[in-house]
Amino acid sequence: MRPQIESIGLKYVDYIALFNDTDGHWKSAVDLIRPQGHIVSIVENSEPLEQKEMKMKAASFSWECIFARSMYQTPDIIKQHHLLNRIVNWIDEGKVQGTAGDVMSLINAENLRTAHATLEAGRVI
Repeated sequence: MRPQIESIGLKYVDYIALFNDTDGHWKSAVDLIRPQGHIVSIVENSEPLEQKEMKMKAASFSWECIFARSMYQTPDIIKQHHLLNRIVNWIDEGKVQGTAGDVMSLINAENLRTAHATLEAGRVI
């Protein structure tokens, strides 16, 4: 990943968002984040995330969960309403599209076998 970034004149980036496999991308993210930069993730990690280089860079890391405000009734809960409305507008404007492929609408033995086979084959988004 670094040669692509350096080829456009960048050594580091200010912000990194991890949308899948936090464990697998952590080392690269820490390597690429600028000193005092910020990494955010929306997915769990299964192993402890090494913090030594983050500390040396004075970089920060945070988790994002869109429903944290409503789950914990935070004082800024109205922002939840604003965020969800923004997402709805993006969907209506075609700026955001779902990633769903096949939808198996009935829960029955045949659909469960098909869904299980698709999961095992690694073809599910």
